[in-house]
Amino acid sequence: MAKIIIGLTGEMASGKSTVAKYLQEKRGAVVYRFSNILRDALSRIHQDNKRENLQIMSTMLRETYGEDVLARAMAGDAENDTNNVVVVDGVRRLGDIEHLKKLSGFKLIYMEAHIEKCHQRISVRGENVDDNGKTFEQFQEDRGREAEQQIVELKAFADIVIDNNANIYNLYQQINEFVKSE
Repeated sequence: MAKIIIGLTGEMASGKSTVAKYLQEKRGAVVYRFSNILRDALSRIHQDNKRENLQIMSTMLRETYGEDVLARAMAGDAENDTNNVVVVDGVRRLGDIEHLKKLSGFKLIYMEAHIEKCHQRISVRGENVDDNGKTFEQFQEDRGREAEQQIVELKAFADIVIDNNANIYNLYQQINEFVKSE
């Protein structure tokens, strides 16, 4: 099997991490997340891993080291990894795919789900300390922040759009069909 590098994009709680975990468990994929760079930096300076802090750290890094600083790091990690299946979770900007699409075997998956489903998922998963119990209005506000604004534009560049409005088995079936065809 030739190496495949799968970039995952989609709005908050659309299913990106679920797909990454599935590919890790079923296909032995290694997973790189854009947010891990930010989480590591915040942890190192003893700041909460809440969404607002992640966005502030992202902005600071990009303003200081260039808009593509995180994309360069992810592309380098993905390219240098020796696994046959590499997942880059959390592609957010057009600049991110500029670096990634240069990599041999790169495919972009856009995850799509209704906003109500996404809100329900985010309020129970607890990925960030401030996600539990988030109101629908707060969730909508988060989706309007700078870090989320370009995501919808990435759909036009996707190799496949995955509809994640049904059950988990439907999601897995769509992912299996895509990976099998590559």
